[in-house]
Amino acid sequence: MGYDRSGAVAHITKDSLSKSRWPVDNEPSSQFPIFTRANIGEVFPEVVKPFSWTLWGIPHSEPGWRQALVNLGAFDLEEFTPDRMEMLSVFGGYGYLNVSASRIFGARAPGLSPEAIDASFFGEQPDVPPYVEEIGHSSTKHEAQLADTITWVLSSPSMPELLETRGKLIKLREDRPNLSQLSNKELFQRCLNICEQHWEPLWIRHIMATYHSMIPSGVIAQICEAVGASDLCADILTVDGEVDSAFPAKRLWELGRLVRASERLSQYLGDDNNTTMDAIANDPNPDCQEFRFKFQIFIDEFGFRGQNEWEVASKCWELDPTAPLSALAIMARAEDSASPDARLASRRENKKSAIAEIQSKLKEDAELLGQFNAALSAAGTFFAARERTRTNCALLTHEMRMPMWELGARYAAEDVFGAPQDFSMLMVNEWMQLLDNSLNAKELVSDRKKESERLASLEPPFIIDSIVPPLSEWREREATSHSSTQIITGQPGCAGTYVGRAKVISDPSNPGDLQPQDVLVARHTDPSWTPLFSAVSAVVVDVGATISHAVIVARELGVPCVTSATNATSLIPDGALIEVNGSTGTVTILE
Repeated sequence: MGYDRSGAVAHITKDSLSKSRWPVDNEPSSQFPIFTRANIGEVFPEVVKPFSWTLWGIPHSEPGWRQALVNLGAFDLEEFTPDRMEMLSVFGGYGYLNVSASRIFGARAPGLSPEAIDASFFGEQPDVPPYVEEIGHSSTKHEAQLADTITWVLSSPSMPELLETRGKLIKLREDRPNLSQLSNKELFQRCLNICEQHWEPLWIRHIMATYHSMIPSGVIAQICEAVGASDLCADILTVDGEVDSAFPAKRLWELGRLVRASERLSQYLGDDNNTTMDAIANDPNPDCQEFRFKFQIFIDEFGFRGQNEWEVASKCWELDPTAPLSALAIMARAEDSASPDARLASRRENKKSAIAEIQSKLKEDAELLGQFNAALSAAGTFFAARERTRTNCALLTHEMRMPMWELGARYAAEDVFGAPQDFSMLMVNEWMQLLDNSLNAKELVSDRKKESERLASLEPPFIIDSIVPPLSEWREREATSHSSTQIITGQPGCAGTYVGRAKVISDPSNPGDLQPQDVLVARHTDPSWTPLFSAVSAVVVDVGATISHAVIVARELGVPCVTSATNATSLIPDGALIEVNGSTGTVTILE
């Protein structure tokens, strides 16, 4: 399958839907054969919808990723296969990232290695195919270009242009017209225009920031290992800067203090209450009215966030504020000492001590000490930059989302769709046919929804190496099956040790009876989970590594975290007493 820049997928017809192939599936690359669900599982945890993938995935993100690697100095465009999906792919309906090209990046970058790249992608995940060097992987030309990139990364104190981009995206939101007054074709065209004008530059910047962030973290990890202090790395990489993904949790904490101080609000947002904002907003009580006003400010600022937020069909917080309200209710039950600022203060002290210890060990090696100090500064800059570029993409996705939800609601009212989000089951070129009244969409959408549900019942392989196993060989998603395993070894996320009850959560909008003193255990997290990070005392995640969302946000909020704890959600019984050691990367089941 190829891609073109109009947003339509080449060589796909209605008849391509079958029990073995999702409409936007493609074949693996023979040149770059290894793919993974790592990292992409944070932003596309579910089956990829045909609309999003033909809107921005195929026509803009594949060529954008290639251009980012060229901009970094790691590749030439001629090294990629024209009209093939190689950096991003969809297998069995699930999104995958290419590992092979990133390993070549590591092989060509001075001071890095394919193994260092693997650590950033996989953490402690098992069954990772070993790197095998092939002809063409090494390149003196690209090594020199990447040396310049690394020098720039290690000497860049800030990224002000990302704030300028943020301002433009906020202006786009502020200038959003009254969507109810636009025609069907105008709604669709607004979505297309926003994507065509803005997506690819934002995406290129995000991919570059992702690779940039690997450089200082890799330098710090290697130096810590060289001086025999690998256990200090998690403390050192605690983020002191402002990380975008952590902002919602901090704002909700402030709102939670209002709830805690108000008897009336506590009645609405207490245990076992499924309160909607309508109930609070209609209450004339002054506390309720103040909360309504401040919560609306929160939604105006963060309404673009939500689970699976790069998926245009996802119900973000502006459409459904259930998730932040649920997290807020948990935060309201927490003591003031559990605030993000209080937690981060203790982490800063640990970081300061760890940095001083490494600097002391390097005092006789001025060159290595200089590299460590430079990497230390760059880590804060580029971890924050990666999250900011990710947020910028989510902001733009939201402005593409809102006209399509309005359009989907209209077709649902006409009984063409069963629900507004069904718009996502059609590809861009099929939408053009529907708007011209030349497509009978009802049966097609119904068939694809059934197929999507079938694929959602399967567990996608974590790694694809050259060949995609037939769907008949994919495992069904298993119910929780507890083990006698007492210690689960993962990877240090955020330093700190905590003992508490485990709560295994699959949906941040439905945290159940999660309490502030509990440990959140999840398969993976995206920014929609962030409020829960600040509502609990520790976090354990099945998959993730050094630059994963869970690690970066846990460090920013000062929450002990273990990531890459393989199968933790299956091995840890809900309610079990566990010890989370974010410094060693271990989780111990105590009872």
